[in-house]
Amino acid sequence: DAVQQRLDANPMAMRQRRETVEHPFGTMKARMGATHFLTKTLPKVAAEMALSVLAYNLTRVMNIVGIKPLIAAIAA
Repeated sequence: DAVQQRLDANPMAMRQRRETVEHPFGTMKARMGATHFLTKTLPKVAAEMALSVLAYNLTRVMNIVGIKPLIAAIAA
């Protein structure tokens, strides 16, 4: 199929994708203790995942931008 043809044409694409995508999940597991979901049913699991991703993204913004500029941007 088309996906396999693209991967055959560029074998490093999958490796780069794995490196890009796996880092956030590894960080959430290691630093945030998100090793498994604590809820049942898809809507609750989706909400739990959304909160984990939000916490991860806020942590990244605080580390990159800084806390004071983040608070100023939120207040604006």
